[in-house]
Amino acid sequence: MGVVCFDVKKLVYVYLVRYAEEQQDLALLSISTFQRGLKDPNQLIRASALRVLSSIRVTIIVPIMMLAIKEAASDMSPYVRKTAAHAIPKLYSLDPEQKDQLIEVIEKLLADKTTLVAGSVVMAFEEVCPERIDLIHKNYRKLCNLLIDVEEWGQVVIINMLTRYARTQFLNPNINESLLEEGNTEGKTFYPSDEEEDEDEDEKEKEEKKAEAMAKRKPYVMDPDHRLLLRNTKPLLQSRNAAVVMAVAQLYFHLAPKAEVGVIAKALVRLLRSHSEVQFVVLQNVATMTIKRRGMFEPYLKSFYIRSTDPTQIKILKLEVLTNLANESNISTILREFQTYIKSMDKDFVAATIQAIGRCATNIGEVRDTCLNGLVQLLSNRDELVVAESVVVIKKLLQMQPEKHSDIIKHMAKLIDNIQVPMARASILWLIGEYCEHVPKIAPDVLRKMAKSFTNEEDIVKLQILNLAAKLYLTNSKQTKLLTQYVLNLAKYDQNYDIRDRARFIRQLIVPTEKSGALSKYAKKLFLALKPAPVLESPFKDRDHFQLGSLSHLLNAKAGGYQELPEWPESAPDPSVRNVEVKESVPEWSKCSAREKRKEKKVDKPFYSDSDGESGPTESADSESNSGSGSDSGSASDVSASASESEESEEGSESDEEEDKDEPKHNKKKLQDMKKPTHNTESEQSSEEEKKPQRKPKTRKMSESESESEESDSESSESESDESDSEPEIRKKKKVDPKASKPVKKEAKKESKKEMSLLDLDDFEPAPSPQVTPVNFMSSSLVTDLEGLSLSDDVLAPATISPSSSMKSFELLHRITGEGLSVEYCFSRQPFSPDANMVSVQLHFTNNSSSDVSALHVEDAKLQSGMRVKEFPEIEALAAGDTTTAVMGIDFCDSTQAANFQLCTNSKKFLVSIQPPVGELMRPVFMTENEFKKEQGQLMGMNEITEKLTLDSHCRNEHAIVQRVTTAANLSRVPCGADHECRFAARTVTGNSLVLVTVAIKQEAAQVTVNCDKMLIGTMLVKEILQALAQ
Repeated sequence: MGVVCFDVKKLVYVYLVRYAEEQQDLALLSISTFQRGLKDPNQLIRASALRVLSSIRVTIIVPIMMLAIKEAASDMSPYVRKTAAHAIPKLYSLDPEQKDQLIEVIEKLLADKTTLVAGSVVMAFEEVCPERIDLIHKNYRKLCNLLIDVEEWGQVVIINMLTRYARTQFLNPNINESLLEEGNTEGKTFYPSDEEEDEDEDEKEKEEKKAEAMAKRKPYVMDPDHRLLLRNTKPLLQSRNAAVVMAVAQLYFHLAPKAEVGVIAKALVRLLRSHSEVQFVVLQNVATMTIKRRGMFEPYLKSFYIRSTDPTQIKILKLEVLTNLANESNISTILREFQTYIKSMDKDFVAATIQAIGRCATNIGEVRDTCLNGLVQLLSNRDELVVAESVVVIKKLLQMQPEKHSDIIKHMAKLIDNIQVPMARASILWLIGEYCEHVPKIAPDVLRKMAKSFTNEEDIVKLQILNLAAKLYLTNSKQTKLLTQYVLNLAKYDQNYDIRDRARFIRQLIVPTEKSGALSKYAKKLFLALKPAPVLESPFKDRDHFQLGSLSHLLNAKAGGYQELPEWPESAPDPSVRNVEVKESVPEWSKCSAREKRKEKKVDKPFYSDSDGESGPTESADSESNSGSGSDSGSASDVSASASESEESEEGSESDEEEDKDEPKHNKKKLQDMKKPTHNTESEQSSEEEKKPQRKPKTRKMSESESESEESDSESSESESDESDSEPEIRKKKKVDPKASKPVKKEAKKESKKEMSLLDLDDFEPAPSPQVTPVNFMSSSLVTDLEGLSLSDDVLAPATISPSSSMKSFELLHRITGEGLSVEYCFSRQPFSPDANMVSVQLHFTNNSSSDVSALHVEDAKLQSGMRVKEFPEIEALAAGDTTTAVMGIDFCDSTQAANFQLCTNSKKFLVSIQPPVGELMRPVFMTENEFKKEQGQLMGMNEITEKLTLDSHCRNEHAIVQRVTTAANLSRVPCGADHECRFAARTVTGNSLVLVTVAIKQEAAQVTVNCDKMLIGTMLVKEILQALAQ
């Protein structure tokens, strides 16, 4: 147990679990090792130790297991907490008396916000305390929102649990329709009989009471939480896991309004292309659904046509569905299909087809005669089983209108000599006996033939011969008296006691003697009473009382562990039990107040009106502070303004090529201007830019020449400067004589074209620009320019050292885990030049150790199918205390799944992963208002996701909303003529799918709409934007 290799340790754990029950004393010796494993720094070892400890079924260690589960429930690793949730049912099955303590742990784990834990803890809840519905109240909305990100089997468990929860907490959305159905007076004759008239008075009183109840009932309004559940489960109909699709389908069937249930039909039909086992389960549920919601599957009728390769069970279930879907409009098509199926070599399938034809004839009166004639034709079939099944079905159909079909009865009487199948012979005899008055000449002759072969017949046939003899004795005793006595005497000594009893009973009834009782007077009424026609019903008619998709529904019997589906409540329970108090965090308020003070300072001396100063550098300054950077307002504005300057220089690089000759004249003048202090506020500068657009070309030339002079300086002092120049060093460089840049002008000019936008970020004081928001920063012209640049990674590395503070950084490798090496990463939102389908990821390395790190590179990328990684060039050496930056590209295939790889040094390997927020999987696109509306019109229906929220007081202006949305996602602002509405557009990096976002502001509320043909991305993006706006 003291081995270092984790793989060997796992094998030892498996061995212990297997033999622990048989050798309990030896198993107890290993408990101390597991307890040490629970304290191990490796989360996998902690989880494995808990898993094995909970799997050892020895009652003496229950307290130790309980303690271990409680500790693991508070573990920092979600994987260990998930394992704790798995251990709860194991401990409960070992010692049910621990239920109360386990419920406390379940309650704690239910509050966990990690998707990894959610499915497992709900499974533990279902096993231990499914009746404690109060534990779900506070976590209901969280579970609904997390549902789409939980693993597939967790989704199934959560959906089934939420189905039962919703049936106890919400009103029936079809309550008004069900009341109307109850109020219907179907089945009544137009002219009531005398007996019915007395009953009508009582029924009228009941109807009046129902009408009063309907009038008092308020119109149904769906609970927002009910709608939340339906909306969040709908995208899962596109899941690749059949169990998830089936779970959502049953949820909609049991909870959704009738008008909305239809969406599940297409998803279920899609599952019919899967394996036969999946088809069997899906068709069982579809057969149940088609009884109550027939119209839902009618458009997909052809999907249920039977293939010759289908197994018999699948064929019979498809027949069931086709029969349920049959109506006046499609019956001709269905019967044509059935005629083909009768020619099959599968006898069980043929028998089921004939029964289906009989059901269609029973349910649809218009085709009854057609079906009957078709079945009569089958009586001449060579196959005895086909004939026998046809006889049984015809018998049932003839009971509906026997007087019209005496010819068919005669025809069937002739078949008695040829048909040997007992059920078919019994059916013919029953028909002849029941309707003997329609065939008075044939019936006695049939009895004569059957009396000859009585002793050789099957029991079911003998019973019908006795019935036929009794009926003929009562209606035609002259011809059949002796035959009847002969048959009764044969039956009196039969081996089967049922037949002997029947013979004695019939003799006493029909042959009156002195000993006969009073019943003999009523013999005719007993034997010749009118019998109701049999109702041919689907075997799936009453199965919907079981929850669809459950094992109990599949077996049509209650299975162990099945939880009954509760009835809808009559009155709505209190919805406030699901409200969760949201506490405002202190840092957010302090940031907001700091930002307000900053704004007040900036607007002290406005040069132009306030409206002019709202856009521009102020926006980006707010974005810097809002992203949580540690720099003060001045440094934040420096970075944002320099970013705007670099944008302008990019846009103007092509148009100003002709003016390059005049640049040396501007350099001198410009450097003198830079020495003067700039007293104007950023709002003043931005307003000046808006008022005087003619200054823009001048600014572009200035940025180019400054970048050139700076580049020459950086080249001359290359040996002295570090890779990441500090701001004081940059300001010293700005005081160098501009003439120094002239000798290097020609060499630097080529590189300035490449490094122009990147170097400008570090070099100069803020130069104002009206296009500073992250939306317009990536305009279409800038994207085109950047795509044309062929920047090598060596050039990129020093250029990206000082990222904008608005970029959110994520920890890739902690300095403790990395043994002194720490790595952070951020998404730079710049196009990755080697491959446009990759997301650019910027890595920031810091060597916190006392020794140098060498040969930093990437190995063994473990990626999901379709994902790709472009590694950064190997970093040869990183001195102690130094930092460096590298850029790598990752193709995430438009998914938020993590890219896993190994970060290697000369002596160590660290397993790391980069997981992108959904907002970083897209690139902004420029679009006019008309183009936006046109594209939005094509992405409606299931491609549109809409959510509403209440805005905080500091987030009700357009400026704040734009800043927060563009921080959350890499979107471009779209011009909008409507007030109180912001529009944004982007395309996914890999799939190039269009993503359109609209934020409509209505007083204190906002409505966020995302249109995207990738529903998963749309749903996740809505969540991201809602979180950004709610902060």
